Amino acid sequence: MDRIVGKQAPDFRMNTCDGDGCNFGEVRLSDYKGKWLVMFFYPLDFTFVCPTEITGYSKRIDDFKKEDAEVLAVSVDSEHSHKAWINSSLGKVNFPMASDMTKKVASDYGILIEEEGVALRGLFIIDPEGIVRYSVVHDLNVGRSVDETLRVLKALKTGGLCPVDWEEGENLL
Repeated sequence: MDRIVGKQAPDFRMNTCDGDGCNFGEVRLSDYKGKWLVMFFYPLDFTFVCPTEITGYSKRIDDFKKEDAEVLAVSVDSEHSHKAWINSSLGKVNFPMASDMTKKVASDYGILIEEEGVALRGLFIIDPEGIVRYSVVHDLNVGRSVDETLRVLKALKTGGLCPVDWEEGENLL
């Protein structure tokens, strides 16, 4: 697989369900021009680890907004499945949930498990010019850290050299 970090993010166009579980829409990469985007893929709706991540990112949406960042959750489920999940057991979330039913976006981002038809837990931070600045991919069984995502986002925004475990307010190298 080719390296994605440091390159133009693969373009996308996906159907969405809003976080209220009420409205359907569409999202494109170009919708985020001028903003940072934290886009995370999860395998499927109605699973065990996924709701912990989705609600974890949702609870911290104000922290992402403070960094001029948007959050987008993506799975290979339909927007109708997202709506059913939000309205049954997941509950309201503070960002849209996108449908990659064709699996093209997961494939373009290099995280599709073709034989299973699902995406790995891939997370991508895309800068305001559409360049992928960060990528982390997890096994299906392991959830991601919202704190680490925010730390990396803040570090990237400094434009400087950030040492290990750098936190906002600390000196750059």
